[in-house]
Amino acid sequence: MTKPKALLLTPGAGADRDQASLVAIDEALSAKKVVVERMDFPYRRAGRRAPDRPPVLLQAVRDGAAALAASAEVKPASIALGGRSMGGRICSMAVADGLPAAALVLISYPLHPPGKPDQLRVAHFSALKVPCLFISGTRDAFGNPDELTEQTRAIPGEVTHVWVEGGDHGLRRKDEHVADAVRSWLIGVT
Repeated sequence: MTKPKALLLTPGAGADRDQASLVAIDEALSAKKVVVERMDFPYRRAGRRAPDRPPVLLQAVRDGAAALAASAEVKPASIALGGRSMGGRICSMAVADGLPAAALVLISYPLHPPGKPDQLRVAHFSALKVPCLFISGTRDAFGNPDELTEQTRAIPGEVTHVWVEGGDHGLRRKDEHVADAVRSWLIGVT
């Protein structure tokens, strides 16, 4: 696998493309000449607060990846995909469903709804054959380090975990730490 030439970033359900951590990642990678595109999902562009159904979100990621590959003049398989929470989950589902990608960057992956560890969102993990970076807070109510470590064992691709000590799902005031972790990992992918 070659080093990703571009990164498509998607926001969490309650945010848009200007989410602070996504902007920090964009700035950190752009400085290293990696093309970054932050996208909004259709419901946000339409001014709605409630996320679209998964098929619409998945198609938006497919369309965003194709547009980024075209504008960056790179092959789709040389793009890394990812984002925060729901956005990262949808990217991982798209890759599991066959969307080409060089890697996945999953920040605050929503392993399960808070307080409902029996409602896991991992059915697609066994189809993830690309390197995956998971950045999560040690106090994330959507999945603690033990739960996430256990469930990601099903991923056949290389998995890297970065734990943000004391961080919750929002990883507030940790944007620089998150951006540094993404930059170090993506630039190091060979």
